[in-house]
Amino acid sequence: MGRKHEVAEVKHLLAEARLVTLTGVGGVGKTRLAVQTAAGLSRAFPDGVWLAELAGLEDPALVAHTVLKALGVPDQTGRPPAAVLAGHVRDRRLLVILDNCEHLLDGCAALAHDLLRAAPGLRLLATSRERLALTGEHLWPVSPLPLPEPGCPLPGGGWLRYPALTLFAERAAAVVPGFAVTPENQDRVAEVCRLLAGIPLAIELAAVRLRVLTLAELEAGLGDCFRLPGTVKRGGEPRHQTLLAAIDWSFALCGPAERHLWARASVFAGGFDLAAAECVCAGDGLPAGELRDRLAGLVEKSVLVRETDGDRQRFRLLEPLRQFGRDKLAGAGETAAVRRRMRDHYLALAVRSERAWFGPEQADIFRRMRREHANLRAALDYSLTVPGEVETGLRLASALWFYWAGCGVFGEGRHWLDRALALATEPGAARAKALWVTGYVATVQGDNVAAVAMLEECRAYARRSGDEVALAYATHRLGCNLLVGDDVGDAKTLLEEARARYRQLGELNSTVLLAGVELAVASVFLGDLDRAAELCEEACATGAAHGEQWARAYAIYVKAMVALGRGDFDRAAVHGRHCLRVKSTFHDLLGIVLAIEVLAWTEAARQHWEPAATLLGCAQPIWDAVGFPMFGSRHFGSPHGECVTRTRRALGDGPFEAAFRRGAGFGLKEAIAYALGDGVASPSPEPEPERPTPLTDREAQVVALIADGRSNQEIADRLVISRRTAEGHVNRILRKLGFDSRAQVAAWAATASRVPSP
Repeated sequence: MGRKHEVAEVKHLLAEARLVTLTGVGGVGKTRLAVQTAAGLSRAFPDGVWLAELAGLEDPALVAHTVLKALGVPDQTGRPPAAVLAGHVRDRRLLVILDNCEHLLDGCAALAHDLLRAAPGLRLLATSRERLALTGEHLWPVSPLPLPEPGCPLPGGGWLRYPALTLFAERAAAVVPGFAVTPENQDRVAEVCRLLAGIPLAIELAAVRLRVLTLAELEAGLGDCFRLPGTVKRGGEPRHQTLLAAIDWSFALCGPAERHLWARASVFAGGFDLAAAECVCAGDGLPAGELRDRLAGLVEKSVLVRETDGDRQRFRLLEPLRQFGRDKLAGAGETAAVRRRMRDHYLALAVRSERAWFGPEQADIFRRMRREHANLRAALDYSLTVPGEVETGLRLASALWFYWAGCGVFGEGRHWLDRALALATEPGAARAKALWVTGYVATVQGDNVAAVAMLEECRAYARRSGDEVALAYATHRLGCNLLVGDDVGDAKTLLEEARARYRQLGELNSTVLLAGVELAVASVFLGDLDRAAELCEEACATGAAHGEQWARAYAIYVKAMVALGRGDFDRAAVHGRHCLRVKSTFHDLLGIVLAIEVLAWTEAARQHWEPAATLLGCAQPIWDAVGFPMFGSRHFGSPHGECVTRTRRALGDGPFEAAFRRGAGFGLKEAIAYALGDGVASPSPEPEPERPTPLTDREAQVVALIADGRSNQEIADRLVISRRTAEGHVNRILRKLGFDSRAQVAAWAATASRVPSP
């Protein structure tokens, strides 16, 4: 609020410079100014305006991964993520906000340098307490909100000209119904804002104290606080010291248990739920039975932000408050113990989720892991940087195999697995599991040489040590590697051996199910469709009995191949779409692209040439994100090549290329929606007419943010409105559309053409 002049100036800078960095103390409003500036630039950047939030990131090697995720660029390859990102932005005109760079300056600067060299149409808007120190970087120091001069009485209503005072009034009214700035109290409000140097976060923290203090008491308390010896330390920027003093005063006004909770909650890299708070924060001055009340108390004091995720409540600390909490935690000597409890909580979550993955909770587990992604990163980083914790980190990275391999996170999974293996070099059961898991990931990425080396090391260790479990999994994954490498006969032998070992050990999970599916693929390649069908039916029956979907969908994909081989094109299409629906639930790019491929082959077999060409185009960018198209395999690639040849011959080069380009131009969601369409017969290349909706433009923006999974507070931050206003928009949208939940709004948004990208 009150930044119109600065918004205009930053827009002007972005028109002249390719890298603009907003600098200033924490809490001064850098992120809000960046988002507010970007909101008016969508026309200037036809390929989008994107926000990459870096505050919770600790490993600079993951900056590019985080930006890829923010841009919605799927990547499961083994290529350097910075190179993937550079390739994506090379020919695009877009604006990317790199938010909260100060703790990752070298990583952000290196990525910014590479991207700006690769993409002439790219603009970067960074927020940081320090400059990135790149040639051509333009700086815009973000100032606190304007304030009236000391000693100058305000005329009646004069406070409205000062954004600092209007911010205080809005926040105060939110906690004290009926509060208003009047001619009688406006000078006192102005003095409070002056004491807080016009820093928005400090003003918001102070305003909520009006729940328990009068305005006069608030002014006196702040004045006393800033006059206390030692409150403002020597050195450092005065505004930074003012913010610290304001936060410190808020901390001092909390009860002892609330102070413990504030400090301990600072170890979470992302939001956290009640269960995490109970495991990580309770004890030693914070009884578990009081935790709910203490969480509510910090929410009321605007220290914690409460977010609703479906029927779950989550909490998070704003970044300056998190950093303050970390300092308090360190001062109390609790950092090591609380970070270890945090790691242990997420290790336990990973282990439970790995066990439950083979069951009906798979979709819920996927969503839970996505929610906890930042905290899982923090737990892994702790384990791989603290002496004596490396083997636990190896166990954590390996336990998450279902997330890396099943939910579209191959690239980052490989990063953590490689890092853990490089540190934990002693042979043992933990390293053996990490070897076969990494070998699995590397195989799908097309890194066959590295995969074979790791799998053979695992097999050699298993034979020496008598580790039959490791031997079974390594044999299975080596068989899969041979399958995509076209050594089908040996692959079949190893897969049969692995299945026998699994049966002997009594192992049954999604990976074990995949051994039967991969053996079915080998049977298809060897021309034994009956054996392939039998293996698929067995896998489907076992999966269905346990409520498993993810591995069973691969069996359904192979059933589509079998139906296609038997000339049953309708059944092949039904199986292909079934597989695609399930795989899209998990964001499993490999499963998604395999399903789209088999649907393309089916349409070609039906002589529906234009849909076949469009589906081939849909598959191409997804293959680029996964690795080598069709794994670089002759057997996998043969039906693909035949489909391309027949379709091009039937359509002619020009129409084929036009349909292919159309499909390749789809985003992932569009490609999936197209492939799932019924009666895929010669779609028009013209865009569909815009369908009317009952929403205003602002409500359409809110719908887009709901569809992106944003909380009410995040919606407020993105659109630079109050949380109360955001909640009002959400409630109005539910009434207008006749829906009961945000989930229904998100589902509707997928088909509503007026809803913009968030």
